[in-house]
Amino acid sequence: MSRKEEYEQKAEALLSPIVESNGFELVDVEYVKEAGNWYLRGYIDKPGGITVNDCETVSRAFSDRLDEDDFIEDSYIMEISSPGLDRPLKKEKDFARSIGKLVEIRTYRPIEKQKEFCGELTAYDNNSVTIDEEGTPRTFDKKDIALVRLAIDF
Repeated sequence: MSRKEEYEQKAEALLSPIVESNGFELVDVEYVKEAGNWYLRGYIDKPGGITVNDCETVSRAFSDRLDEDDFIEDSYIMEISSPGLDRPLKKEKDFARSIGKLVEIRTYRPIEKQKEFCGELTAYDNNSVTIDEEGTPRTFDKKDIALVRLAIDF
């Protein structure tokens, strides 16, 4: 297990009870380096959406827990936020919640000369994702997918 994965797992274990005690859902935790800074991010959600006050409540409690159990060696910036409307689908529960919804898929390499696909999510398993693209079923191997997210239909 990489240090990044270890930090994400430990942070998720500390953050989950805080998020659940407030009646929210923990969508994801990530530890990433951007523009020379490390970020520890927790994404939370609830029916009707997350407010700034919700993020602040969770952020304060999580910050206190991180101070008690200081397991990250690097200096980092901690953020709690909403996953946004165009959230990526990563976990099994994300795919289950999105069955029947319009999703956007981006692949690492072109498939039939394109790398972006859009359709209704009809099926998924550990190895593949299937969409209905204007009446045509299309199945992708998860290893070929760079990103799957809810499509925003304007």
